[in-house]
Amino acid sequence: MKRTFVAAVLAVSAFASAHAASITGLVNTGVGASDTADSNYSLKHNGVVSTPIITVNNVWPITPWLVNTVDSKWITPTDNQAQSFDPSSNGTYTYSLSFNLNGYDASTAALTGRFSADNNAVVLLNGTQIGSVSDFKVWGNFGSSNGSAFVAGTNTLEFVVTNLKQSSGNPTGLRVEFLSSSVAAVPEPETYAMLLAGLGMVGLIARRRKQAA
Repeated sequence: MKRTFVAAVLAVSAFASAHAASITGLVNTGVGASDTADSNYSLKHNGVVSTPIITVNNVWPITPWLVNTVDSKWITPTDNQAQSFDPSSNGTYTYSLSFNLNGYDASTAALTGRFSADNNAVVLLNGTQIGSVSDFKVWGNFGSSNGSAFVAGTNTLEFVVTNLKQSSGNPTGLRVEFLSSSVAAVPEPETYAMLLAGLGMVGLIARRRKQAA
């Protein structure tokens, strides 16, 4: 009985090192950055890449935009969050966030989140759309599971915001909150060796018991 227990422990331990973990690098907008710039995200507009700026409450357009919280804040192209953009044609603003799955099994990865944008936006995971929103007063959902659209190594989330043309009073921004994420680690070679040893011992004990019977 004791030997069987030890063998079972070895087998279970082999899989324990490959348990699911949260995905590192998924950061809400306006959190974990400096007081003014959100360096976790990059912004591309008209071919120019810059660092988006974190907004503050009690300054238009917050509200009508959803109010900032400790969980996330709106980010915008400039330090004037009320600045008007795109007077004569729609503008496209692509906010990017990258994360790395080295050492993890990309086929097991999953994430969910919510976002809002002025005026509307889609979310792309490595080029595959996983969500959309069309109102800056509400949240839209996004997500991907069972490894769909994930790749080994560096992954990129793009939040592509469309700011509809308007002659004045036309700010634009993005807000993102991640709700859940998980991915399984790739077992080390030692893990497989431990698993084989455990299974071998279980088989040996079973054969001896059969012979004894």
